[in-house]
Amino acid sequence: LVSAGNSDGRDWGNSRRVTSGLDNARTSMTLAVLELRAGIKISGRDVYVATVGGMKITEPSADLAVALSVASAAKGLALPADLVAIGEVGLAGEIRKVTGVTQRVQEAARLGFKRAIVPMGSDLKIAGMEILEAARLEQAISKLKIN
Repeated sequence: LVSAGNSDGRDWGNSRRVTSGLDNARTSMTLAVLELRAGIKISGRDVYVATVGGMKITEPSADLAVALSVASAAKGLALPADLVAIGEVGLAGEIRKVTGVTQRVQEAARLGFKRAIVPMGSDLKIAGMEILEAARLEQAISKLKIN
């Protein structure tokens, strides 16, 4: 439910951070962690992050989806269309568990998603879903071959 894009990588001096449907401060923190902990260079680049269909997300469970979307856009790669990412990203780059992860992934499977990346220790077994677990943001990026 999150999409992201960024500029062509040239440093124009004044980069923009534009969010729609997400908390701007939380998104800025996630972007800083993405650069500092996962090594994805986005400083000096415009970043646009939006939810799909005007949806508003006020909780941290979308952090991982935001980080992976921006990382893939920064590398010029598309995330798989059948992937869902659920998890809070902490300041040290750790991926934290969120409430209701089992129900969220079950609903994603019902909607046709085939893969989920979730916090380490979520211990999910859902028919028809490939579950990837990651403890840190850089692990999630590596598992999706974004780096």
